[in-house]
Parts: sequence; structure tokens; C-alpha cells
Amino acid sequence: MDYRAAKRYILAKLRTELSTKLYYHGMHHTLDVLRVARDLCKSEGVNGHLLKLVKTAALYHDAGFVKDKHAGHEFEGCLMARATLPKFGYAKDDIETICGMIMATKIPQSPTNLLEEIICDADLDYLGRADFYPIGQTLFMELTAYKLITGEQAWNRLQVNFLTAHHFHTRTNILTREPLKQRNLANLKSLVASYDEV
Repeated sequence: MDYRAAKRYILAKLRTELSTKLYYHGMHHTLDVLRVARDLCKSEGVNGHLLKLVKTAALYHDAGFVKDKHAGHEFEGCLMARATLPKFGYAKDDIETICGMIMATKIPQSPTNLLEEIICDADLDYLGRADFYPIGQTLFMELTAYKLITGEQAWNRLQVNFLTAHHFHTRTNILTREPLKQRNLANLKSLVASYDEV
């Protein structure tokens, strides 16, 4: 299994084929998820072969965005993993494990094991980080560009609903990210409440 070659291949594809309108789901997001997934693996005791599978899933989890549509991008990413990873010596069972991780990130997230929990938490790690607002702004810009949302009030209501429904899965993120996520949610709730005041 040649992880480095698989990484080179998919990053080159993302670099050249992702739309410039993907202000949030650009290559920078994939690299952020890869970094966080690696850190989570370390703190959750995942290493060796399984670590390579998690890192590969992180690299492919939003690769479906090269099709330039939001709906079904996880499925497209799986198709790409199944089509390309055998060339890099990945076994069929490993590719299915990777696809399980990619599909678990579909909203609402549905992880069924620790590896899937790690990818899910890495994907939405920013919800409980200090850069929550600037990263959220890039998602607002992207959804606006794709005409998936209209206006800031609708966006902030959506964020309140999203953060309310979301929960972290790994012990690490429950401890390190959940407290700030709850503060971000409280701030957004008070902002949205102000919209309804007469």
C-alpha cells in the first residue's frame, strides 16, 4: 500500500479540478481534516496500518466535490477511492473501510466505529475551535455562491440548528472541542433571538 503515492495523486487532482467557488470545501479543508485526523489518531491510540487508512479517508472524504455539486459528494468520493486506490496497492477490504469512513461524514454523521468517529470529528473539528467564525464565513460564501442559502439571517438560523443537532464522537473532541462549540452555539442563539425582537 503506497500511501504517499495515493496522497500525491489525490492532492494533484484536487488542486487542478476543484471549483474556485469552493471557499470552504477547497483543498485547504482537506489538508485541515488530514492534520486533525492524524492528531486524533495519536490521541485515540490509532497507528500503523489503520492510521494510513484514516489519512487516506481524510484525503478522499471530499474528493467528490470535483464533480462540482454538494449533494452526493461522499458517494462520488467513494467511487473515486474504489477506482484509483487499487493502483496504489490498497486491498479491497481496506478500500471498503475507507469508504465506510467517507460515507460516515455525510450529514447527519453516522459513524459506527472508532475510525469513522475520528474522520467525522476531524471533518467538523472547527465547530469547537477559535477559528470557528472565519471558517464559517467561508462556508456562508460558498453556500451563497451555489445559491443554497439566501442571506445572513438564514445562515445563522441554519448554524444554530446544525450546532444543536451536532455532537462530537471521540473522547478527545468531547473534552477539547465541545466546550467552545457550546459557547459558539450560545452566541449564535442570542444573535438569532435578536432577529425576532420587535
